[in-house]
Amino acid sequence: MSARVEGAIGALYPFLDAQPTDIDAVLAAVARSTAEKVAEIVALRESLVAAHGQRLLDCAQRCAAAFRAGGTLFSFGNGGSSTDAQDVAQLFLHPPNAARPLPAISLTHDVALITALSNDVGFEVVFARQLAAFGRTGDIAVGLSTSGGSRNVVRAFEEAARRGMVTVGIAGYEGGRMAESQAVDHLFVVPSASVHRVQEAQTTVYHVLWELTQQALADER
Repeated sequence: MSARVEGAIGALYPFLDAQPTDIDAVLAAVARSTAEKVAEIVALRESLVAAHGQRLLDCAQRCAAAFRAGGTLFSFGNGGSSTDAQDVAQLFLHPPNAARPLPAISLTHDVALITALSNDVGFEVVFARQLAAFGRTGDIAVGLSTSGGSRNVVRAFEEAARRGMVTVGIAGYEGGRMAESQAVDHLFVVPSASVHRVQEAQTTVYHVLWELTQQALADER
């Protein structure tokens, strides 16, 4: 292994460095870094209450109305946001604690369909085409993007808006293209430049949205 490679590994992972390491110093640095990250995500999540509290309530009311009318939730995103989109669908469809199951589908789980559309038409349409086929007026489209700039997510919102669906965007940084789009009814931006912090806080956003939607449905009963 070259000295350059060894140096790079040592810089990223001190405990793998071939050179003698002060274990106590490494452990102290890890503990310090962990505490700083925990404080950062706690502060970020708390800030979302003031920024989005009432807007989450309003969005949950619209989602509850859509579900009462027989609507279905469609979720989508790329990469880590694809995993979050599947989590959103699972949360609504198969909720914990015997909560009310609600119809929800992730548009990211069908690999054959996504690769076919990407190969034959273009990656920008992998979600929009599915909404064109399955989406109906009154359904819900939930799109996630850490940057807010994913073109295929924005294209999906545009298709959803044309179909009269409720559109919910969850983004990071400053909102990106989602913040500029007229097709997003409810936008929740996590103001951080760290992808890790953004995705952690986005998880909080959609879990709160689910809880508030469940509460709105329960109150109607």
